[in-house]
Amino acid sequence: MIKSMTGFGRCEVSEGNRKFTVEMKSVNHRYLDVNMKMPKKLNFFESSIRNELKNYIQRGKVDLFITYEDFSENNVCIKYNKELAGEYMKYLKQMAEEFGLDNDVRVSALSRYPEILTMEEQVVDEEELWKELQRALQGAAEGFVETRIREGENLKADLLAKLDGMLAHVDFIAERSPQIIAEYKQKLREKVEELLEDTKVDESRLLMEVTIFADKVCVDEEIVRLRSHIETTKKTLNEGGSIGRKLDFIAQEMNREANTILSKANDLEISNRAIELKTEIEKVREQIQNIE
Repeated sequence: MIKSMTGFGRCEVSEGNRKFTVEMKSVNHRYLDVNMKMPKKLNFFESSIRNELKNYIQRGKVDLFITYEDFSENNVCIKYNKELAGEYMKYLKQMAEEFGLDNDVRVSALSRYPEILTMEEQVVDEEELWKELQRALQGAAEGFVETRIREGENLKADLLAKLDGMLAHVDFIAERSPQIIAEYKQKLREKVEELLEDTKVDESRLLMEVTIFADKVCVDEEIVRLRSHIETTKKTLNEGGSIGRKLDFIAQEMNREANTILSKANDLEISNRAIELKTEIEKVREQIQNIE
């Protein structure tokens, strides 16, 4: 099977008082490019997330969105800095003695001094947190891959139909090419006979001219290579896998052969078919850009 580089996946995982939501979408790209948006507290999982995604994706520009909610009532605690409070009291007492003031500091006032009382989130088990995040990530990735496969199968069917159409153009050119040479020979004979009137035509000279013309317009090699490229593309599509780069290279080669046929064409019908062939090849190349 083949995969499109366009996909979408979403998954929610709730465990106890925590909930992870993972969404991911992608478009075509030459390489794997992952852009993550998630809470800062999950940043230390970035490397693990990238490694996990490599199990599902080889190519594409992927936007990954992760949200994390913690509904625990006791997920924060108050920390009392005794040493800092002692420092405050020492200097307050010193100030009272030096300036002859009453040391009227109360506990309520001292507690409001900077860093005496602070709120901290309780330490979370990273391994447990990763397991929950991993489940959400895998769920989203599996749905993501399914959409890519469905789109990939649609691409495959469309490409196979286009390849059959290209093959029809190649067959026409192959059948038409010998006729051009025969028509040229006949026209050349008639023109020579008209010019020479009753003089006998030099068959060897006529054959030489036809041979030179045939060599200029011969596209046999290009036709053989085009057919080979088309059949290779069909085979590769049926084999599946990560084939986008390979198919793109083959499409470039097909375009090169079509250009050569067009440049050699000395016939309107072949020129028209070569143009149609190039148009179909370009459409195939555009579709291939979306294959992983």
